[in-house]
Amino acid sequence: MTGERASLFEDEADLDVSGFAPKLPSAPVIQPEQVRAISEAAQFRSRDPKPAAMPIPVAMPEAAAPARREPRRHRTGRNVQLNIKARATAIETFYALADAQGWVLGEAFEHAVAALARELQK
Repeated sequence: MTGERASLFEDEADLDVSGFAPKLPSAPVIQPEQVRAISEAAQFRSRDPKPAAMPIPVAMPEAAAPARREPRRHRTGRNVQLNIKARATAIETFYALADAQGWVLGEAFEHAVAALARELQK
């Protein structure tokens, strides 16, 4: 090898790359048992999952059926999302109006748009 850099713009077929070779790892290989012994001696807690304890079976009375919950989802047909930036006071007022009327936010938005349309038509 000469001490000069190879040129990107010249076609040299006699470029010698025989001096390039992968480096061997210089650190010794440590076995997992050694790591475990050192970490236990330093009182590190293991992240390995612990075996699950057998659950104690609890007898449920046959007559007691679980109570059916009221669904929390409002199925309104609204399926398009609108993301806007607004001042915090405007958002708090919007939520307060919706809560006071018992409306979901989509319904409150529809009422607000209708009210604005009526106001602009005057």
